[in-house]
Formats: sequence, C-alpha cells, structure tokens
Amino acid sequence: MATALVIENDPTDDLRRLGEWLTEGGLELRVVRPHAGDALPDDLAGYAALVVLGGDQQAYPLADDSPGAPWFPALEGLLRKAVRHRVPTLAICLGAQLLATAHAGRVERSPSGPEIGPTVVGRRDAAETDPLFRYVPLMPDVLQWHADEITELPHGATLLAASTRYPHQAFRLGDRAWGLQFHIECDTAMIAEWSRDSATLAELGYDPELVVAACDRAMADVEEAWQPFAIRFAALALGELGDDSNRRSLPLLGA
Repeated sequence: MATALVIENDPTDDLRRLGEWLTEGGLELRVVRPHAGDALPDDLAGYAALVVLGGDQQAYPLADDSPGAPWFPALEGLLRKAVRHRVPTLAICLGAQLLATAHAGRVERSPSGPEIGPTVVGRRDAAETDPLFRYVPLMPDVLQWHADEITELPHGATLLAASTRYPHQAFRLGDRAWGLQFHIECDTAMIAEWSRDSATLAELGYDPELVVAACDRAMADVEEAWQPFAIRFAALALGELGDDSNRRSLPLLGA
C-alpha cells in the first residue's frame, strides 16, 4: 500500500475527516509532527504523496526576520522537491501559503481582515481541465479560518477557485500540487476548540457558539464537495487516476 507523508504543523489542526477520506481512498498515512520535535525527512523517497496541514503560525518571516516556525525552511524545501519531482501534494491553509512562499509567491496579513466560518468559493474556468477540481461543484462549501492571505501566486500557478475578498482560494503548481486556502479537514470538535478563547473571534465581535453552530450546519455540504476530491487525490497518488477515459470509474458524488 502506498504511503502519504503528512506534515502536522499545529496540534490543533490534525487530519480529522481528511485522514478518513484519504484512508478510504487507499492511502496509508505517516504523520510527522515537527511542532512536537519530529524531524522532517530530507526528501520524499518512498512516499506516494505529501499532505501539509494548517496552523496558527505565519508563512512569512517574523519581525526579527526569523521563519514563522523553525522547521518552515526545511518544509518549504520539501514542497519544492515535491513539485519538482511531481509528487502529488495537497497543502491546506497555512500549508497552501507555504506552498506559495516556497515558490516565490507572497503571503501577507490580509488587508481584508480575518475570514472565519462557513463560506462558498467560486470555481474558475481553469478548473474544467484540472484532474481534481473538474468534479468540484461550481460554488463548493468550505470552512475558513485565516487572517493571512496569499496576495501573489507563484509564477506559473493555475488559479482554480476564488472569492471576492480573497481572490486566491485554490491553486495548482505544476500538474500535481494543490493549495487550498480554506479548510476541508475540520470537524465540529476542531472548530469548537479553535473558537474557545479565540482572540480573533473577540476582535471580530463573533459569538463563538454561533460560529461553531454555523460550521456544524455546513459539515455535510463540505463533505459532499470535498470527500470525492480527497479520494481522487488518493487515486492520483496510487497511480489509478487516468485521463478522461477513467472519469466514470471514480466517485463523483461521495458515494
């Protein structure tokens, strides 16, 4: 069985539902937790895919010019190797921002302010020919929890989804690396944990209980859109995702 390397940047943002979907798709998962002292591998030899999760850190340098976390330079190096060697890669929220900065994109504190809670994003025309996004609904439900923004995509990146306030919601680098600014992995318990004593929610004047309830109502819609996406990603990593001739053999509606 093929193994995906999963980088967990923050103990409060683990694989949750995404892990279940990738396992359902046939991948074994090896989780590395650099926040807990785990060492990152030097390369991706032996791995069929790379998954990079989110976190509370920032993808751009701190005020003293140090990285947002000590392992970020090495992680950006892994992301560059993944794109160069065409290792299927899925990067979420902070992970997507690191995928961008690793390839000379720009991430900054968003002038639009934090984006939190259930929203929809709009699929772009380029998604029609994308091996994963072409089956995503035109306006899929997502969960948002970020204050930083990818303000410039890397040169050559393909924009796949956008929204009015945050134009770079999803993109692809090369033909096998995807960055999602939004979250698809969360369950309600994770959102509840993030909402507890959240300075960002207090800053926005949001009631934490209402945020959790709104996200909970969106969970089924998020799963309907993104469980098939995750299974298609697993199929790509396993070498089972062919061209148009294989479209009918893979799940379209999450059944």
